[in-house]
Amino acid sequence: MERKKIIILGAAGRDFHNFNVHFRDNESYDVVAFTAAQIPDIDGRMYPGCLAGHLYPNGIPIYPESALETLIAEHDVDEVIMAYSDLPYGRVMQLGSRVLAKGADFTLMGPKSTMLTSTKPVIAICASRTGSGKSQVSRKIARMLKGQGYRVAAIRHPMPYGDLSRQVCQRFETYEDLDRQKTTIEEREEYEPHIDNGILVFAGVDYERILRAAEQEADVIIWDGGNNDFSFYHADLYLTVVDPLRSGNELSYYPGEANVRMADVCIINKIDTACGEEVRRVRSNIMALNPDAVIIEAASPITVDDPGLIRGKRVLVIEDGPTMTHGGMAYGAGYVAAQKYGAKEIVDPRPHLAGALVDTFMAYPHLSEVLPAMGYGAQQVRDLEATVRSVPCDTVVMGTPIDLTRVMKIDKPYVRVAYELEEVGTPTLGDVLAPFLKEVKKGE
Repeated sequence: MERKKIIILGAAGRDFHNFNVHFRDNESYDVVAFTAAQIPDIDGRMYPGCLAGHLYPNGIPIYPESALETLIAEHDVDEVIMAYSDLPYGRVMQLGSRVLAKGADFTLMGPKSTMLTSTKPVIAICASRTGSGKSQVSRKIARMLKGQGYRVAAIRHPMPYGDLSRQVCQRFETYEDLDRQKTTIEEREEYEPHIDNGILVFAGVDYERILRAAEQEADVIIWDGGNNDFSFYHADLYLTVVDPLRSGNELSYYPGEANVRMADVCIINKIDTACGEEVRRVRSNIMALNPDAVIIEAASPITVDDPGLIRGKRVLVIEDGPTMTHGGMAYGAGYVAAQKYGAKEIVDPRPHLAGALVDTFMAYPHLSEVLPAMGYGAQQVRDLEATVRSVPCDTVVMGTPIDLTRVMKIDKPYVRVAYELEEVGTPTLGDVLAPFLKEVKKGE
C-alpha cells in the first residue's frame, strides 16, 4: 500500500510530539518534512534519525514555513498537519487555505490521538493565551503539593531549540544542570523558578520517555503547559488560565478556546491590573463555553527587590520574550513595576537595538516601550546584551522570571520583578486540589 505523504507545520514542540506518538513507525504514512515558524532560527535543521525511528534513518528535514506550497507540490503531499499554538483563528484558516489551494488535506490533531496516559496522577496547567500566568499557577500548586509531602515533577512543554539529539529527555534539578545543557533564556524562564522551589523539571523532545522518567521520581506529575497548547497527557485535573487583559481572546485563539472548554477549573488571573468590565467579560465567556468549570479569580501582585532604584529614575524595561512576541502583549510585569514604583521615564529601546532584535521589532510592530528578553541562541543573547549596554538609562527593570545576569553582563544597576499568584475570594486552589488529593490518597 502506498504511504500517505505528510507535512507537519510546527514550532519545535507540538509538531515533534504529534510525530512521535502518531506517525513514527507507522507504515501508513511518509512524513516528508516539518516546517518551522514562530520561533527564530529553528528551521534548516533535521529531525534526527535517532528520534525519527526505523522508517526515517536519515532523519526528516525542517524547512521554513514560507516553503509550504513548494514542498506540497514537490512531494505530491496528501495531508498537512497544523501542530503549533497561540494562533488567531484567521491565521489558522489562512494556513488551511494555503494547503487546500495546493490540493492537500488540512488537519488538526486532537487529544484522542496525541495525549499519553500516566501511571501517576496528572495536573495539567494550560491557558487561553501565552503569558496568561500558567507559571505562577504551576509554581504555587507544586509548592502546595510538596508542602503536603508529595514528590512532584513538573514536565514542561517542549522548547528544543538546540541539538535535538541531545535533548531527547532532559532532567533539571540544579542550576548546574541548566548550564550543562546550554539552556536558552526562554527555557530558563520556565525552569529556574521550579528549581528555586526544589521541584524537579523534565523536558525535551520525546514526551513518552520523559513521562516514564518523571514517573520514577514523582508521586504527582504537573503538566506545565507552553503558549496556549493543550496538554500532551491525560489529566486528572485540568486547569486553564485566562487573561482578562486580552479579554475575548479565549473565543478567538487556537487552541486556547479548546483549553477553556476542556477545563475542570478556569483561573481568571491578573484581576488586580485588569478593569472590572474585562474580568466580567472573561467570566461570561467561560460560563458560556464551559458552564461546569469551577472559576477562580486571582491576582499577580508585583514587587521588586529595591524600589529606590526605580523611583525617579530613567529605566529600561526587559520583559519575558514569548509573552511580548507571539503572545501579543505590549507590556508585562516589568512595565507595571516601573509605573507602580514611580519611574521618571521608561526609555524607548528601539533607537538602540542591536542585531537580531531589529528583526524582532520589525516582526512585532506592537512593541515600543519594552525590550523582550530574546535569547533563543547565543547570538541573540549577545544582541540583547549589546542593546542593554547602549540604552541610556539609570536602571534596568527585569520583568523576566530569571536573573539575566546569570547569562549576560548588565553594566547598569538593575532590579528584579517578582510576581506570584494570589487567589481573591473563593474558591481557591486549595479548594479544587482537596478532592484531587483525596483520590490520590485513595489510590496509594
